[in-house]
Amino acid sequence: MSLEKKDVQRAALLARIEITETEANETFEQLGKVFDLIEQMKIINTDDIAPMAHAQDISTRLRDDVVTEKDRHEEFQEVAPATERGLYLVPKVIE
Repeated sequence: MSLEKKDVQRAALLARIEITETEANETFEQLGKVFDLIEQMKIINTDDIAPMAHAQDISTRLRDDVVTEKDRHEEFQEVAPATERGLYLVPKVIE
């Protein structure tokens, strides 16, 4: 992908970011380095490499999916200003 300085200025304009000419030049150079690195990485043959979910071989220990707190729904409903059939009633704000 070829990148031009006007592309950097256009992206800044679309993002509503005010940049100076110097900042545009610096950003253009930095993005050019990133694109060069991407091009170098495209050359690498990855056909025999399996996709990975994470860069390290780790596993997450999972806990049992069980309820650990008591049900306090009725307590909360008692102090609510208005409820009906287990639901909280709120004033209508949109007509």
